[in-house]
Amino acid sequence: MKRRPVKKKQDKGAAKWLVTYSDMVTLILVFFILLFSMSTVDQIKLEAVAQSFQERVIFDFMPSIVPNDQPENTEAAETAEDDHSDDPIDLDRALDEYESKAQEDESLNQLIDSVEDYLDEHDLNDIVSATRTERGVLLVIQESIFFDTGEAIILEEGKPFLEELATLFSQLPNDIKVEGHSDSRPINTYRYPSNWELSGARASSVVRYFIEEFNLDESRFSIAGYADTRQIAPNDTEENMSMNRRVEITILNTDAQEEN
Repeated sequence: MKRRPVKKKQDKGAAKWLVTYSDMVTLILVFFILLFSMSTVDQIKLEAVAQSFQERVIFDFMPSIVPNDQPENTEAAETAEDDHSDDPIDLDRALDEYESKAQEDESLNQLIDSVEDYLDEHDLNDIVSATRTERGVLLVIQESIFFDTGEAIILEEGKPFLEELATLFSQLPNDIKVEGHSDSRPINTYRYPSNWELSGARASSVVRYFIEEFNLDESRFSIAGYADTRQIAPNDTEENMSMNRRVEITILNTDAQEEN
């Protein structure tokens, strides 16, 4: 008997249609990657739209894209829909508000840069520290530069420094707030029955000096005395108490000026 030849199974590989389909998917993927690489996203508009949706609390009441996926929120969603039925999203207003905030941040950055440059130019960094806050640019000056302990009369050695600050303020349109702070040691004198009167009197002395000596517009200024209610260090050492006895001068940004 003759041996039958064994037929070798041929490896046909993948189906022809699958190869074509894979090529097509790859080409489409490359096409969209090219589109994405050539596109630019307007971050301001994107964040403004996102903020508008968040204000409408759409995602709070209907977090799922599947209808009736969370039936327990149906009543709340209907209430929200009724509340906003006649309140369409004002995208232009949202964009304007966001752009205004961006411009305010840029203005504040320029302000802190100007103040820091001024302090560097006049060698004032060892006397005053400048930091940016939500309210504006904060200048912190220790009490020993301006006043004797328990007094609110400006020392002669502190006046040249105030003259430098007055020159800086005359170059800026911003309003200014001056705040007095004390340590926790009590004071009880005829002139200053407590730290409240002392801290307020010190802030008043600084503002009055700016107005009377340098003719700065008094409408730009406001004062506050906080006594020992806003400490920046524990009152357990002389060094820490010296840090708490301070005058803070804030060059207010536009939003803070409106609230002031």
